[in-house]
Amino acid sequence: MKFKQDIFIVPVGIIKNDLKAPPLVAGDDGLKLNDACDSAITKLNDSSDRISEIILTDVSTDLLEGIEDYSHAMIIYWGHEITDAARKLKKVHPAGLKDYPLKGIYSTCSPARPNPILMTIVRIIKITNNGILVFGLDAIDNSPVLDIKPYVPDLYPQEDVMIPEWMEQIMEKFR
Repeated sequence: MKFKQDIFIVPVGIIKNDLKAPPLVAGDDGLKLNDACDSAITKLNDSSDRISEIILTDVSTDLLEGIEDYSHAMIIYWGHEITDAARKLKKVHPAGLKDYPLKGIYSTCSPARPNPILMTIVRIIKITNNGILVFGLDAIDNSPVLDIKPYVPDLYPQEDVMIPEWMEQIMEKFR
């Protein structure tokens, strides 16, 4: 299928934090835990405690007016270090764990995707003069921010939500 127009997205900000390497990396051979991290699983677990600053490119605080009334926000960002090879992957071992069978990219939370548009729910700490401080952002330093939206749990399904057993097991490993 061919679309009539290209899509151009301009980042609204940039993420600043101490996460210099992603806990998971993707390449020609699939997804794996990053050996460059002291402990990739620890890094994944620590994301809820990590403080990140989102610096807006338009320093107008008008864009954030009212967001301080929410406890959480959705941060939509671009996986800027996802390689072309990783963007072509069709299947991966979930979370890079070889003891789980290969699954299609769209059934995983893998950062390796055809379009590495990533999203995390974060806790808002405070609004700054040029952005926002948050807990729990799993993005690496210098990731471009595409959008910020308030998190309203009632807008998302609460009942009859189903996830596969393998995902439950992975989530338990990372708790």
